[in-house]
Amino acid sequence: VQLQASGGGLVQPGGSLTLSCVASGNITSGDTMAWHRQRPGQQRGAVAIIKGDATPIYVDSVKGRFTVSRTNGKETNTMLLQMNSLEPDDTAVYFCFTRGHWGQGTLVTVSS
Repeated sequence: VQLQASGGGLVQPGGSLTLSCVASGNITSGDTMAWHRQRPGQQRGAVAIIKGDATPIYVDSVKGRFTVSRTNGKETNTMLLQMNSLEPDDTAVYFCFTRGHWGQGTLVTVSS
């Protein structure tokens, strides 16, 4: 399984970013996919999960601000994380995860 994450960057508080993760290799359309993040000095933790049937699950801190979605293709599954109303506390490296594999991480910095 290969995971390619992208879309991070610097954004001002209140701004928006969309992260993308493309999974390929030994995957199926029914795989659960997830976004995790690791804030500076903290452990990695889940942010949003999306099941194979596209049911989303969010941690309380991002509910109403983040939206996870997915598109299942013939050879790849693509997961997006639309992040709105970003706060400085959202600053972290964001990782995608599926079938026991991690993407390389993409840095999101929320700062004025």
